[in-house]
Amino acid sequence: MYSFNYYTPTKVVFGKKTEDQVGKLVKQFGGKKLLIHYGGGSVIRSGLLDRIKAILDAEGIAYVLLGGVVPNPRLSLVYEGIELCKRENIDFILAVGGGSVIDSAKAIGYGVTNEGDVWDFYDYKRKATGCLPIGVVLTLSATGSEMSSSSVITKEEGWIKRGYGTDYARPKFAIMNPELTLTLPDYQTACGCTDIMMHTMERYFTNGGNMEITDSIAEGLIRTVMHNARILMKDPLNYEARAEVMWAGSLAHNGLTGCGSDGGDWMPHKIEHEIGGLFDVAHGAGLAAVWGSWARYVYKDCLLRFKQFAIRIMGVNDTGSDEEIAMKGIEAMEAFYREIKMPTNLKELGIEPTEEELADMAHKCAVGVGGAKGSAKVLYEEDMLEILKNAR
Repeated sequence: MYSFNYYTPTKVVFGKKTEDQVGKLVKQFGGKKLLIHYGGGSVIRSGLLDRIKAILDAEGIAYVLLGGVVPNPRLSLVYEGIELCKRENIDFILAVGGGSVIDSAKAIGYGVTNEGDVWDFYDYKRKATGCLPIGVVLTLSATGSEMSSSSVITKEEGWIKRGYGTDYARPKFAIMNPELTLTLPDYQTACGCTDIMMHTMERYFTNGGNMEITDSIAEGLIRTVMHNARILMKDPLNYEARAEVMWAGSLAHNGLTGCGSDGGDWMPHKIEHEIGGLFDVAHGAGLAAVWGSWARYVYKDCLLRFKQFAIRIMGVNDTGSDEEIAMKGIEAMEAFYREIKMPTNLKELGIEPTEEELADMAHKCAVGVGGAKGSAKVLYEEDMLEILKNAR
Protein backbone atom coordinates (compact mmCIF):
# COMPACT_ATOMS: atom_id res chain seq x y z
CA MET A 1 0.00 0.00 0.00
CA TYR A 2 1.22 3.49 -0.88
CA SER A 3 0.44 6.64 1.09
CA PHE A 4 -2.21 8.84 -0.51
CA ASN A 5 -4.17 12.08 -0.30
CA TYR A 6 -7.88 11.90 -1.01
CA TYR A 7 -9.59 15.20 -1.82
CA THR A 8 -13.12 15.29 -3.21
CA PRO A 9 -14.71 18.66 -2.44
CA THR A 10 -17.67 18.56 -4.85
CA LYS A 11 -21.11 18.87 -3.28
CA VAL A 12 -23.35 16.22 -4.86
CA VAL A 13 -27.11 16.78 -5.07
CA PHE A 14 -28.53 13.49 -6.36
CA GLY A 15 -32.06 12.48 -7.31
CA LYS A 16 -35.19 13.40 -9.19
CA LYS A 17 -35.82 17.08 -10.01
CA THR A 18 -32.60 18.16 -8.29
CA GLU A 19 -31.95 20.60 -11.12
CA ASP A 20 -34.60 22.77 -9.48
CA GLN A 21 -31.97 23.66 -6.87
CA VAL A 22 -29.49 25.12 -9.37
CA GLY A 23 -30.14 28.77 -8.53
CA LYS A 24 -29.69 28.30 -4.79
CA LEU A 25 -26.52 26.28 -5.33
CA VAL A 26 -25.02 28.93 -7.59
CA LYS A 27 -25.69 31.54 -4.92
CA GLN A 28 -24.28 29.29 -2.21
CA PHE A 29 -20.98 29.16 -4.06
CA GLY A 30 -20.85 32.87 -4.83
CA GLY A 31 -21.95 33.00 -8.46
CA LYS A 32 -23.32 36.38 -9.53
CA LYS A 33 -22.95 36.28 -13.31
CA LEU A 34 -22.75 32.93 -15.09
CA LEU A 35 -21.62 31.42 -18.30
CA ILE A 36 -24.09 28.64 -19.09
CA HIS A 37 -22.06 26.21 -21.18
CA TYR A 38 -23.74 23.39 -23.07
CA GLY A 39 -23.51 21.18 -26.14
CA GLY A 40 -25.90 20.55 -28.97
CA GLY A 41 -29.65 20.33 -29.23
CA SER A 42 -30.58 17.78 -26.56
CA VAL A 43 -30.67 20.22 -23.64
CA ILE A 44 -32.76 22.54 -25.80
CA ARG A 45 -35.13 19.88 -27.17
CA SER A 46 -35.73 18.42 -23.71
CA GLY A 47 -36.55 21.84 -22.28
CA LEU A 48 -33.79 21.53 -19.66
CA LEU A 49 -31.98 24.69 -20.74
CA ASP A 50 -35.17 26.75 -20.61
CA ARG A 51 -35.99 25.37 -17.14
CA ILE A 52 -32.56 26.31 -15.86
CA LYS A 53 -32.81 29.81 -17.33
CA ALA A 54 -36.20 30.30 -15.69
CA ILE A 55 -34.82 29.19 -12.31
CA LEU A 56 -31.87 31.56 -12.59
CA ASP A 57 -34.15 34.40 -13.67
CA ALA A 58 -36.32 33.79 -10.60
CA GLU A 59 -33.23 33.95 -8.38
CA GLY A 60 -32.07 37.18 -10.04
CA ILE A 61 -28.86 35.61 -11.35
CA ALA A 62 -27.45 37.06 -14.58
CA TYR A 63 -26.05 34.78 -17.27
CA VAL A 64 -24.79 34.51 -20.84
CA LEU A 65 -24.94 31.42 -23.04
CA LEU A 66 -22.34 29.49 -24.97
CA GLY A 67 -23.40 26.26 -26.68
CA GLY A 68 -21.80 24.17 -29.38
CA VAL A 69 -19.64 21.76 -27.39
CA VAL A 70 -19.08 18.53 -29.34
CA PRO A 71 -17.73 15.14 -28.27
CA ASN A 72 -13.95 15.46 -28.02
CA PRO A 73 -14.38 19.18 -27.15
CA ARG A 74 -12.49 21.66 -29.28
CA LEU A 75 -9.89 24.21 -28.28
CA SER A 76 -11.40 26.81 -30.62
CA LEU A 77 -14.63 26.92 -28.58
CA VAL A 78 -12.58 27.13 -25.39
CA TYR A 79 -10.87 30.24 -26.75
CA GLU A 80 -14.28 31.69 -27.63
CA GLY A 81 -15.51 30.99 -24.12
CA ILE A 82 -12.49 32.62 -22.51
CA GLU A 83 -12.99 35.82 -24.46
CA LEU A 84 -16.72 35.83 -23.72
CA CYS A 85 -16.14 35.38 -19.98
CA LYS A 86 -13.58 38.16 -19.85
CA ARG A 87 -15.78 40.52 -21.85
CA GLU A 88 -18.86 39.83 -19.73
CA ASN A 89 -17.06 39.70 -16.34
CA ILE A 90 -18.23 36.14 -15.69
CA ASP A 91 -17.47 34.84 -12.20
CA PHE A 92 -18.96 31.32 -12.38
CA ILE A 93 -19.43 28.67 -15.09
CA LEU A 94 -22.45 26.38 -15.13
CA ALA A 95 -21.86 23.29 -17.30
CA VAL A 96 -25.10 21.71 -18.47
CA GLY A 97 -24.31 18.42 -20.18
CA GLY A 98 -21.91 15.51 -20.05
CA GLY A 99 -18.16 15.15 -19.79
CA SER A 100 -17.31 17.07 -22.94
CA VAL A 101 -19.22 20.13 -21.73
CA ILE A 102 -17.67 19.92 -18.27
CA ASP A 103 -14.17 19.48 -19.68
CA SER A 104 -14.65 22.49 -21.94
CA ALA A 105 -15.93 24.51 -18.97
CA LYS A 106 -12.82 23.62 -16.98
CA ALA A 107 -10.54 24.70 -19.82
CA ILE A 108 -12.40 28.00 -20.10
CA GLY A 109 -12.08 28.44 -16.34
CA TYR A 110 -8.32 27.95 -16.57
CA GLY A 111 -8.06 30.41 -19.44
CA VAL A 112 -9.93 33.17 -17.63
CA THR A 113 -7.92 33.01 -14.42
CA ASN A 114 -4.45 32.43 -15.89
CA GLU A 115 -2.48 34.61 -18.29
CA GLY A 116 -1.19 33.28 -21.61
CA ASP A 117 -2.39 30.46 -23.85
CA VAL A 118 -4.59 27.92 -22.04
CA TRP A 119 -3.26 25.17 -24.31
CA ASP A 120 0.10 25.50 -22.52
CA PHE A 121 -1.43 23.60 -19.60
CA TYR A 122 -2.62 20.74 -21.80
CA ASP A 123 0.76 20.74 -23.55
CA TYR A 124 2.46 20.49 -20.12
CA LYS A 125 4.43 23.69 -20.60
CA ARG A 126 2.98 25.50 -17.56
CA LYS A 127 0.89 24.78 -14.47
CA ALA A 128 -2.38 26.54 -13.72
CA THR A 129 -2.68 28.56 -10.51
CA GLY A 130 -6.47 28.79 -10.45
CA CYS A 131 -9.77 28.21 -12.26
CA LEU A 132 -13.15 29.91 -12.31
CA PRO A 133 -15.60 28.07 -10.04
CA ILE A 134 -17.70 25.53 -11.90
CA GLY A 135 -21.09 23.94 -11.21
CA VAL A 136 -22.57 21.02 -13.13
CA VAL A 137 -25.99 19.82 -14.19
CA LEU A 138 -25.11 16.34 -15.43
CA THR A 139 -26.97 14.82 -18.40
CA LEU A 140 -24.70 11.88 -19.29
CA SER A 141 -23.11 9.21 -17.08
CA ALA A 142 -19.64 8.51 -18.40
CA THR A 143 -16.53 10.56 -17.75
CA GLY A 144 -16.87 11.36 -14.05
CA SER A 145 -15.75 14.90 -14.86
CA GLU A 146 -18.49 16.19 -12.54
CA MET A 147 -16.30 15.24 -9.55
CA SER A 148 -12.84 14.81 -11.04
CA SER A 149 -9.86 17.11 -11.42
CA SER A 150 -9.34 16.22 -15.07
CA SER A 151 -10.23 17.82 -18.39
CA VAL A 152 -9.51 16.61 -21.95
CA ILE A 153 -9.43 18.98 -24.93
CA THR A 154 -8.74 18.48 -28.65
CA LYS A 155 -6.63 21.01 -30.52
CA GLU A 156 -7.77 21.14 -34.13
CA GLU A 157 -4.33 22.11 -35.43
CA GLY A 158 -2.73 18.68 -35.74
CA TRP A 159 -5.78 17.03 -34.10
CA ILE A 160 -4.01 16.60 -30.77
CA LYS A 161 -6.07 15.42 -27.80
CA ARG A 162 -4.60 16.09 -24.37
CA GLY A 163 -5.70 15.93 -20.76
CA TYR A 164 -4.85 18.20 -17.85
CA GLY A 165 -5.96 18.08 -14.25
CA THR A 166 -5.72 20.10 -11.06
CA ASP A 167 -7.86 20.35 -7.96
CA TYR A 168 -8.64 23.96 -8.93
CA ALA A 169 -11.03 22.63 -11.57
CA ARG A 170 -13.02 20.25 -9.39
CA PRO A 171 -16.65 21.41 -9.64
CA LYS A 172 -18.13 23.14 -6.61
CA PHE A 173 -21.38 21.22 -7.01
CA ALA A 174 -22.81 18.50 -9.21
CA ILE A 175 -26.55 18.16 -9.74
CA MET A 176 -27.19 14.55 -10.71
CA ASN A 177 -30.71 13.60 -11.75
CA PRO A 178 -30.76 10.16 -13.44
CA GLU A 179 -34.03 11.16 -15.15
CA LEU A 180 -32.01 13.48 -17.37
CA THR A 181 -30.28 10.44 -18.93
CA LEU A 182 -33.44 8.46 -19.73
CA THR A 183 -33.62 9.57 -23.36
CA LEU A 184 -30.01 8.75 -24.25
CA PRO A 185 -29.49 6.49 -27.28
CA ASP A 186 -28.40 2.95 -26.41
CA TYR A 187 -25.00 3.55 -28.02
CA GLN A 188 -24.26 6.55 -25.80
CA THR A 189 -25.37 4.65 -22.72
CA ALA A 190 -23.05 1.75 -23.58
CA CYS A 191 -20.16 4.12 -24.32
CA GLY A 192 -20.72 5.75 -20.95
CA CYS A 193 -20.75 2.43 -19.10
CA THR A 194 -17.53 1.43 -20.84
CA ASP A 195 -15.81 4.68 -19.88
CA ILE A 196 -16.90 4.31 -16.24
CA MET A 197 -15.51 0.79 -16.07
CA MET A 198 -12.28 1.84 -17.75
CA HIS A 199 -11.69 4.65 -15.26
CA THR A 200 -11.73 1.98 -12.56
CA MET A 201 -9.75 -0.60 -14.54
CA GLU A 202 -7.00 1.95 -15.27
CA ARG A 203 -6.45 2.21 -11.52
CA TYR A 204 -6.89 -1.52 -10.93
CA PHE A 205 -4.20 -2.88 -13.25
CA THR A 206 -1.12 -1.66 -11.44
CA ASN A 207 2.19 -3.01 -10.26
CA GLY A 208 2.46 -0.18 -7.75
CA GLY A 209 0.64 -0.81 -4.50
CA ASN A 210 -2.91 -1.87 -3.68
CA MET A 211 -5.35 -2.03 -0.77
CA GLU A 212 -7.91 -4.76 -0.19
CA ILE A 213 -10.66 -2.24 0.59
CA THR A 214 -9.87 -0.24 -2.56
CA ASP A 215 -9.85 -3.42 -4.63
CA SER A 216 -13.21 -4.45 -3.18
CA ILE A 217 -14.75 -1.06 -4.01
CA ALA A 218 -13.34 -1.18 -7.55
CA GLU A 219 -14.48 -4.75 -8.15
CA GLY A 220 -17.97 -4.03 -6.83
CA LEU A 221 -18.21 -0.90 -8.97
CA ILE A 222 -17.27 -2.72 -12.18
CA ARG A 223 -19.66 -5.59 -11.49
CA THR A 224 -22.46 -3.10 -10.70
CA VAL A 225 -21.95 -1.21 -13.95
CA MET A 226 -21.89 -4.43 -15.96
CA HIS A 227 -25.09 -5.65 -14.31
CA ASN A 228 -26.94 -2.39 -14.91
CA ALA A 229 -25.58 -1.96 -18.43
CA ARG A 230 -27.27 -5.26 -19.28
CA ILE A 231 -30.51 -4.04 -17.71
CA LEU A 232 -30.39 -0.81 -19.72
CA MET A 233 -29.85 -2.72 -22.96
CA LYS A 234 -33.30 -4.26 -22.43
CA ASP A 235 -35.01 -1.50 -20.44
CA PRO A 236 -33.51 1.95 -21.26
CA LEU A 237 -36.11 3.74 -19.11
CA ASN A 238 -35.15 1.90 -15.91
CA TYR A 239 -34.56 4.73 -13.42
CA GLU A 240 -32.88 2.56 -10.79
CA ALA A 241 -30.33 1.24 -13.28
CA ARG A 242 -29.69 4.78 -14.54
CA ALA A 243 -29.11 5.91 -10.95
CA GLU A 244 -26.64 3.10 -10.24
CA VAL A 245 -24.64 3.90 -13.36
CA MET A 246 -24.68 7.65 -12.74
CA TRP A 247 -23.29 7.36 -9.21
CA ALA A 248 -20.77 4.75 -10.32
CA GLY A 249 -19.51 7.22 -12.94
CA SER A 250 -18.67 9.77 -10.26
CA LEU A 251 -17.05 7.27 -7.90
CA ALA A 252 -14.98 5.78 -10.71
CA HIS A 253 -13.11 9.01 -11.38
CA ASN A 254 -13.05 11.06 -8.18
CA GLY A 255 -9.95 9.22 -6.91
CA LEU A 256 -11.66 6.68 -4.66
CA THR A 257 -10.77 3.56 -6.65
CA GLY A 258 -7.09 4.50 -6.78
CA CYS A 259 -6.42 5.01 -3.07
CA GLY A 260 -3.25 3.19 -1.99
CA SER A 261 -1.93 2.51 -5.50
CA ASP A 262 0.62 4.30 -7.66
CA GLY A 263 -2.19 6.14 -9.46
CA GLY A 264 -2.86 3.54 -12.11
CA ASP A 265 -1.79 2.67 -15.62
CA TRP A 266 -3.78 4.98 -17.98
CA MET A 267 -2.22 3.80 -21.22
CA PRO A 268 -5.50 2.58 -22.81
CA HIS A 269 -6.80 6.11 -22.23
CA LYS A 270 -3.66 7.73 -23.63
CA ILE A 271 -3.74 5.54 -26.74
CA GLU A 272 -7.45 6.18 -27.23
CA HIS A 273 -6.90 9.92 -26.95
CA GLU A 274 -4.88 9.74 -30.17
CA ILE A 275 -7.56 7.65 -31.87
CA GLY A 276 -10.24 10.11 -30.75
CA GLY A 277 -8.13 13.10 -31.73
CA LEU A 278 -7.50 11.86 -35.25
CA PHE A 279 -10.78 10.08 -36.03
CA ASP A 280 -13.24 11.83 -33.67
CA VAL A 281 -14.74 8.59 -32.36
CA ALA A 282 -16.84 8.22 -29.21
CA HIS A 283 -14.45 7.91 -26.28
CA GLY A 284 -16.02 4.85 -24.65
CA ALA A 285 -16.16 2.97 -27.93
CA GLY A 286 -12.53 3.82 -28.64
CA LEU A 287 -11.52 2.48 -25.24
CA ALA A 288 -13.35 -0.80 -25.84
CA ALA A 289 -11.73 -1.13 -29.26
CA VAL A 290 -8.17 -0.86 -27.94
CA TRP A 291 -8.48 -2.47 -24.50
CA GLY A 292 -8.18 -6.11 -25.58
CA SER A 293 -5.05 -5.42 -27.59
CA TRP A 294 -3.50 -3.52 -24.67
CA ALA A 295 -4.47 -6.24 -22.18
CA ARG A 296 -2.94 -9.03 -24.23
CA TYR A 297 0.25 -7.00 -24.63
CA VAL A 298 0.77 -6.28 -20.93
CA TYR A 299 -0.95 -9.02 -18.92
CA LYS A 300 2.11 -11.21 -18.36
CA ASP A 301 3.84 -8.26 -16.67
CA CYS A 302 0.85 -7.75 -14.35
CA LEU A 303 -0.26 -11.35 -14.13
CA LEU A 304 -1.61 -11.58 -10.59
CA ARG A 305 -3.80 -8.51 -11.06
CA PHE A 306 -5.22 -9.89 -14.30
CA LYS A 307 -5.84 -13.23 -12.60
CA GLN A 308 -7.61 -11.48 -9.72
CA PHE A 309 -9.67 -9.47 -12.20
CA ALA A 310 -10.69 -12.64 -14.02
CA ILE A 311 -11.81 -14.45 -10.88
CA ARG A 312 -13.32 -11.67 -8.77
CA ILE A 313 -14.92 -9.54 -11.49
CA MET A 314 -15.45 -11.72 -14.54
CA GLY A 315 -16.35 -14.88 -12.61
CA VAL A 316 -13.74 -17.08 -14.28
CA ASN A 317 -13.15 -20.49 -12.70
CA ASP A 318 -9.82 -20.54 -10.83
CA THR A 319 -8.58 -23.74 -12.43
CA GLY A 320 -5.67 -23.74 -14.84
CA SER A 321 -2.46 -21.76 -14.95
CA ASP A 322 -2.32 -18.11 -13.97
CA GLU A 323 -1.88 -17.17 -17.62
CA GLU A 324 -4.85 -19.25 -18.72
CA ILE A 325 -7.08 -17.70 -16.05
CA ALA A 326 -5.93 -14.18 -16.92
CA MET A 327 -6.59 -14.73 -20.63
CA LYS A 328 -10.07 -16.07 -19.90
CA GLY A 329 -10.75 -12.85 -18.00
CA ILE A 330 -9.66 -10.73 -20.95
CA GLU A 331 -11.83 -12.77 -23.30
CA ALA A 332 -14.79 -12.48 -20.93
CA MET A 333 -14.48 -8.69 -20.84
CA GLU A 334 -14.39 -8.56 -24.64
CA ALA A 335 -17.49 -10.77 -24.73
CA PHE A 336 -19.22 -8.26 -22.45
CA TYR A 337 -18.27 -5.39 -24.76
CA ARG A 338 -19.81 -7.26 -27.67
CA GLU A 339 -22.90 -7.97 -25.56
CA ILE A 340 -23.53 -4.24 -25.09
CA LYS A 341 -22.63 -3.61 -28.74
CA MET A 342 -19.25 -2.02 -28.15
CA PRO A 343 -16.38 -2.65 -30.61
CA THR A 344 -13.44 -4.85 -29.69
CA ASN A 345 -11.09 -3.67 -32.44
CA LEU A 346 -10.54 -0.67 -34.70
CA LYS A 347 -12.36 -2.18 -37.67
CA GLU A 348 -15.47 -2.71 -35.55
CA LEU A 349 -15.03 0.88 -34.37
CA GLY A 350 -15.43 1.89 -38.01
CA ILE A 351 -11.90 3.03 -38.78
CA GLU A 352 -9.04 1.45 -40.73
CA PRO A 353 -5.93 3.55 -40.06
CA THR A 354 -3.08 3.43 -42.53
CA GLU A 355 0.42 2.43 -41.44
CA GLU A 356 1.33 6.11 -41.50
CA GLU A 357 -1.63 7.03 -39.31
CA LEU A 358 -0.81 4.27 -36.82
CA ALA A 359 2.77 5.51 -36.57
CA ASP A 360 1.57 9.09 -36.20
CA MET A 361 -0.78 8.16 -33.34
CA ALA A 362 1.91 6.16 -31.56
CA HIS A 363 4.37 9.02 -31.88
CA LYS A 364 1.92 11.63 -30.60
CA CYS A 365 0.98 9.33 -27.74
CA ALA A 366 4.63 8.92 -26.75
CA VAL A 367 5.18 12.66 -26.89
CA GLY A 368 2.04 13.24 -24.84
CA VAL A 369 3.19 10.94 -22.02
CA GLY A 370 6.77 12.22 -22.00
CA GLY A 371 8.30 9.22 -23.75
CA ALA A 372 6.99 6.29 -21.72
CA LYS A 373 4.18 5.49 -19.32
CA GLY A 374 2.34 2.59 -17.73
CA SER A 375 2.06 0.67 -14.48
CA ALA A 376 0.92 -2.76 -15.62
CA LYS A 377 3.83 -2.48 -18.08
CA VAL A 378 5.84 0.59 -19.01
CA LEU A 379 5.18 1.30 -22.68
CA TYR A 380 7.41 3.12 -25.16
CA GLU A 381 6.55 4.37 -28.62
CA GLU A 382 7.29 1.03 -30.26
CA ASP A 383 5.00 -0.70 -27.77
CA MET A 384 2.20 1.78 -28.41
CA LEU A 385 2.53 1.20 -32.15
CA GLU A 386 2.39 -2.57 -31.69
CA ILE A 387 -0.78 -2.29 -29.58
CA LEU A 388 -2.41 -0.13 -32.23
CA LYS A 389 -1.43 -2.59 -34.96
CA ASN A 390 -2.80 -5.51 -32.97
CA ALA A 391 -6.06 -3.62 -32.41
CA ARG A 392 -6.86 -3.48 -36.15
